[in-house]
Amino acid sequence: MQYFDDYDLSILNSSTYNHCNDECNLVSARYPVRVSKYYAGLIRHEGDAIWKQCMPDLKELADLDQLPDPLHEGSLSPVPGLIHRYPDRAVLLVSNRCPVYCRFCMRKRLIGTGDAPMSETELQNALTYLAANPAICDVILSGGDPLMLDDQSLDRILSGLRAIRHISVIRIGTRIPVTLPARVTTELCELLKKFHPLYINTHFNHPAEITDQSSRACAMLADAGIQLGNQTVLLKGVNDDIKLMRELLSGLLAIRVRPYYLHQMDLVRGTAHFRTSVNSGLEIIRGLRGHISGLAVPHYVIDLPEGKGKVALLPDTPEREGDLLLLRTYTGELVPYRDLTTVQE
Repeated sequence: MQYFDDYDLSILNSSTYNHCNDECNLVSARYPVRVSKYYAGLIRHEGDAIWKQCMPDLKELADLDQLPDPLHEGSLSPVPGLIHRYPDRAVLLVSNRCPVYCRFCMRKRLIGTGDAPMSETELQNALTYLAANPAICDVILSGGDPLMLDDQSLDRILSGLRAIRHISVIRIGTRIPVTLPARVTTELCELLKKFHPLYINTHFNHPAEITDQSSRACAMLADAGIQLGNQTVLLKGVNDDIKLMRELLSGLLAIRVRPYYLHQMDLVRGTAHFRTSVNSGLEIIRGLRGHISGLAVPHYVIDLPEGKGKVALLPDTPEREGDLLLLRTYTGELVPYRDLTTVQE
């Protein structure tokens, strides 16, 4: 496996970016910094929503209570580079490189521990495991960012997965349309088309990330027949605002990306300053429903510690009086709804 090298990434790090200082260098010694020239170009001023997502903050070092691997991915890895948490699906960590090292990354523990992609031996061992477990029908490519691999490497991985008959669905988790949209080429789209059904979940967190370039990248993928979803992470000071979230999620629908998840922050060491309360997330979901298209309303989920899985949360638990439910509308009105009685059921 190897990464593509045909693009001028113009990677910036803490020693070259002119806004960095001694504090920045102190943080980057523990949690490295990488920002593509494209994504850095979206920064309008120090401390804005794009800045907060990609530039280091001393608060990262102050977080000592949270765990490096709260989801227990390490213990759920039967072979290197593969995570098997749910019975019917598995995650394949094919890359350890991203155009941007997001400061809230769920795998922050791995940043700076090595930049190599999955080796050929690791890939074959993972494919052997997948082939030996017929309950697995859904495989998600993750990392790092899988689309940082060159086309030949992607072809080899996807061909290996398609050769396993019980794997019916392949998904790719990537932030490339957001952080390095030039990577989405005609050649890449033609390659991905060969492996349908193939789905891509990308990761827009803020309306400023919906640009002409990112919109074009998404259009090329959609035109290749790929269904696009989006997983947004709820981040304090970045997108924990109802009006802003309405703009983001409606904007995603306009570029043919279906909002899928709104993630409560994982309890990853070095990210505590991004956490919001769960109530904040519930209020955002309440503020979306009835005000934007239902297609744009994501599932609000918590990925539970210790690898227990995702749990969806809703803002309104119905009040019950016998067989009568009191349901709250998006305007706040309580409306009675008569349920079936036990006898009728």
